[in-house]
Amino acid sequence: MRITGAESAQVELGARFGTARQRTLELCAGLSAEDMMVQSCPEASPAKWHLAHTAWFFESFVLREFLPGYRLFNADFPWLFNSYYEGFSAFPEKRLRAVFARPALDEILRYREHVNEGVERLLEVGAEQEARRRIELGVNHEEQHQELLLTDILHAFYTNPLRPVYASGELDNPRHENPVLGSPKGSVSYQQFEGGLREVGSSGEGFCFDNELPRHRVWLGPFAMARRLVTCGEFAEFMADGGYSRPELWLSAGWNTVKSNGWRAPLYWMNEGGEWNVFTLRGEFPLKELETAPVSHVSFYEADAYARWAGQRLPTEFEWETAAEGQPVEGNLLDSGLLMPSPCKELLQNEHGTECFGDCWVWTASAYLGYPGFRPLKGALGEYNGKFMSGQMVLRGGSCVTPAAHIRASYRNFFAPETRWQFSGIRLTSL
Repeated sequence: MRITGAESAQVELGARFGTARQRTLELCAGLSAEDMMVQSCPEASPAKWHLAHTAWFFESFVLREFLPGYRLFNADFPWLFNSYYEGFSAFPEKRLRAVFARPALDEILRYREHVNEGVERLLEVGAEQEARRRIELGVNHEEQHQELLLTDILHAFYTNPLRPVYASGELDNPRHENPVLGSPKGSVSYQQFEGGLREVGSSGEGFCFDNELPRHRVWLGPFAMARRLVTCGEFAEFMADGGYSRPELWLSAGWNTVKSNGWRAPLYWMNEGGEWNVFTLRGEFPLKELETAPVSHVSFYEADAYARWAGQRLPTEFEWETAAEGQPVEGNLLDSGLLMPSPCKELLQNEHGTECFGDCWVWTASAYLGYPGFRPLKGALGEYNGKFMSGQMVLRGGSCVTPAAHIRASYRNFFAPETRWQFSGIRLTSL
C-alpha cells in the first residue's frame, strides 16, 4: 500500500510525540516523590507540576477541541495545571505549586497515559492540519519543560543542605577528551563578519514559535564575535579585579540588583575556606577543575558588566543569528548526556569556525520585542510568547540541557535581566 506524504508526516509527528513524552519521564526516573514536590525559588516549579502541565497542554489545546468524544481525566485539572493562560481559565498562584500534595504522583502519571492515548488515537484516525500544528507546538512546549525541569532540579538540589547529586557515573562524551577539565585556558579569538543587509527570523522551513516571525531584513555593521564562551577562569579574574564592587562597570539597575542581593559570584559558586567550588547536576567541583568550562548561571547584568570590564560588548540577537545561520545544530546539548557546560577542545584549536549551539544560552544586548508585523497565535495560545514582550532580554543558542531537536538559529529565548537560575552564559563581541 502506498503511503502518502501527509500520512508519512503524521507518522513522523507521532514518533516525535512519543519520544518527547518518554524523555520527560526518563529525566524524572532518579527522583523520589519527595524530590518532585520541591519548589525552591519563585522562578521554579516542582517536577510533578511539570509532568502534569505538559499533559494539560495537549489536553487543553488539542484533545478537547479535536478528538470527538474525548473525556477529561479530571474536571479540576484544566484550571489546576494552567500556568498563565488568562484567556483559558483561572489558575492558582505560581508560588503555591509546591503545596500540591494532591493529586498524588501516581495519578499524575495516569493522567499522562490518558492524554498519550488520546493523542495517539487522534493521529490514528487522521488529525486535521490545525490539530497536527497544535500537537507539534505541544511537543516543542514539552521540550521547553524538559530544560526547565533540569534547571529547577539543579536549584532544588543546591538549596538542599545535603547537596544531592542528580546525575552520577562515568562521563561518556566523545566530543570532549576530558569533559570536566577541557582545554588549557587561552586567549579569545574572534570571527569577522561583514555585516550588511541581512534576513533574520524563521525561514519557514520546519517548526518555529510565533516570536520567530515574520522573517525580515535588518542592517548590521561589520562585527567580530568570539569563537567560544567566556570561561569560569576568566570570570574569576573579573571577580578578583573587584568586578562586583565597581559601579562603573554596571548598568544602574544591575548595580542596584548586586547590592540588594549581595551578589559576589555566579549562582552555584560557593566559597569554602577561601576556595571556590561550583555545584552542578553532577555534583560539586572545585573551581580549579572547571576553569576552562564556560561560566554559567549569570544574569544579563553580570554578562554586561563582564563585557565592559573586558573592553568588549555583548552581541545583538541578530549578530548572533547571522553567525549561527546555516550551521548544523551541534554542540554540548541535552543529547550529549553531560548535563553541565564543558569546552570543546577541537573548537578551541580551530581558527576557522564558531560553534554557536550548546553549553549555555548566550545573553544578547537585545530587548525581547515583537518583530515588525508580529502576530500572536489566535485565542489563548496567543499568550504563549507575545504578552512577555516587555522587560525581558533575548538569549540565543541553547544549553547543555536543551534538546538538540528543539534548537535552531532563529530560536529566541527570553528572561528578565536579573535571572540567574537558567543555564545562561557570555559570548563577547568586539567593540
